[in-house]
Amino acid sequence: MHHHGYLWTGPKQRFDQEGVRRSSYDSDLPPMETARWLMKPASSIHGTWQEPKEAAAWLADRLAEYEPRFACHADRDSDRLAALVNSAVEHLGRGRDLSLGYYLERPVFLSLALVTCTPNRAAPELACPRSQ
Repeated sequence: MHHHGYLWTGPKQRFDQEGVRRSSYDSDLPPMETARWLMKPASSIHGTWQEPKEAAAWLADRLAEYEPRFACHADRDSDRLAALVNSAVEHLGRGRDLSLGYYLERPVFLSLALVTCTPNRAAPELACPRSQ
């Protein structure tokens, strides 16, 4: 089992195109179901890690990178962000996926996902995009 990291930023209006997010895995938009990131091209992957702690460290780095741009001041709380990273280690260790979203300067949206691969608990039929 390993974990892939995904990141998307773009206009909130595009993110809200649920029909595209449900059906088009060729689109760069985040899928409606986190596990469906595995259907995207391997070029969509921002990192791959064997250990949950390594994947969570990537998440911590991304949160630190984007935190100054979070539109909601409460989302910038360092204790809350640390708890999210700790929770990510636990979730990934149990074979679960993690998906987070934040409004940045309007109308920009940030989507972060950590997806467990080989197998994915929510969608075990999905192959690893790195092996395709």
